[in-house]
Formats: sequence, structure tokens, C-alpha cells
Amino acid sequence: MKAMRSALVVGATGLVGANLVKLLCDSDEYVAVTVISRRPLDYFHPKLIVTLREFDQIADSDIEFAHEVFCCLGTTMKKAGSKEQFEKVDFEYPMTIAALAKNRGVGHFIVISAMGANEKALAYYSRVKGKLETALTSMDFPQLSIVRPSLITGARGEFRFGEAFGEKALNVLNPLLIGPLKKVRSIPAQQIALAMKVIALHGKKQKVAIYKSDELLALRMPVIAEAEEQLADQEVQFNWDKLKEDELPPVDDKVVFDRSKIKEVEPRD
Repeated sequence: MKAMRSALVVGATGLVGANLVKLLCDSDEYVAVTVISRRPLDYFHPKLIVTLREFDQIADSDIEFAHEVFCCLGTTMKKAGSKEQFEKVDFEYPMTIAALAKNRGVGHFIVISAMGANEKALAYYSRVKGKLETALTSMDFPQLSIVRPSLITGARGEFRFGEAFGEKALNVLNPLLIGPLKKVRSIPAQQIALAMKVIALHGKKQKVAIYKSDELLALRMPVIAEAEEQLADQEVQFNWDKLKEDELPPVDDKVVFDRSKIKEVEPRD
């Protein structure tokens, strides 16, 4: 029988988060999807609960228990306007959510980081992402999954010149990026959302797991596992494996079939 799960999503108005919310709401595995957002969503579903809150003002009471927390928060230096504001969105807010979730007993925290995340990286963006990964790891969640996508593609509500240019360039180059270079292929937001759901339900069974971009591209819901769940949900009427030979009634070899005792049925008028 499938477990009835609940999820909490932050960053639900972003490209990945919006896709993830729809995917979870349409999923049979989740009965409740809670979103904490600074602005209303343009999506409605019976399973969806939206709490409008500025992330600077989030309190313990805003975080309910969930089986998984999906953190899709992120911005760009251009949109943030300063390093201080960028770090607030990409580091401080995720850490605040993580701390509150840990206090609520959430067992699995799934966060979007970035390819090349490293505290010692030359790029400021990568250093902040690396800093976030290190800080989250030190929080000692029962399970922490770190998603490291490359360039994320999809229809955005806003135009980002750098990402738009990179997306077009990688769309041309993607078929040529094979072997070790597959990890730098661009990845659709819908696929990242699907990968995060797969990670939540069927991911690596380890305390801290890192998923690189090429792994994310390959993740799918396991069909075999779904089929096994369906079979498990059905009541077993008879189990031939449990039927022992000595439990069968004895066969009487003297019993024969006597055709002479069968009366011929007279045809009706």
C-alpha cells in the first residue's frame, strides 16, 4: 500500500518550484502539498495549501510537519542587486527553513544547489552554494539530498539575458556533450522537478546524497516499483507456493469413469 505523504515546498514561484508543486499535487503518493511563498501562486489544487509570508518573518508556526521539504529558493546577482541580498536569498533563507524544519522533525531535506558548488571556488555564486551545502550538512538531518543542476532551461516569467543566451548555446551543443561532458548539458526545469520527486520516493539511501546534473537528467520514476506496489495493494486470493503436496487429498486409483451410467438427455420438443 502506498504511504500517504505530505510535502513542503519553498521557492514555489520559481521555474523548478512551480513545476514541482504541480507534479506533487498530481501525484498519488502525496495527499498534502504546503507552500510558503511571498506572493500568491497562479495554480490551484485541492491538495495545495499556500501560506503567504515574507521569508524574513517566517516563524515556527509557519512550518508544519512534512515527510520532505523541497527547497527551490534561488536568485541571480543581477536580480538580487547586491552580494548581501543574493546571500540572503540563496543562503540565509534556506538555512532558516532548514532549521525550522529540523525542529519540526522533518526527516528529509532536498535542496537545489548548483553545479560547481564549492566554498573555495573562484566564482562568488559557487562559493555561496558551497557554503550552503556545508552548513546544511552540519545540521545533521536524517537525510539530506543536494541537487546540483547545470544551466536550467524552461519558460521563465522574466527575461534573463545571460541564461537565455546560455540556453540557446547549450541547445546546440548538448548533442556534442558526451562522456564526462554530459554533466554540463543544460537541463529542463521539468526534469529537475521530476528528479526531486524520484529522489524523495526512491532516492539514494544515505545520510547525505549529492546528485549531479547528468544523474538528474537520467532519473525517472521506476515502473517496476510502481507495478510491485499495485500488486501488493491487491488481496492475494490463493498462494500456490504455500500449498504443500502432503496437504492434497489422496488420489484413489480405483476410481474410473463409467460412461454407461450417463443417461442420454432426451431432446425437448
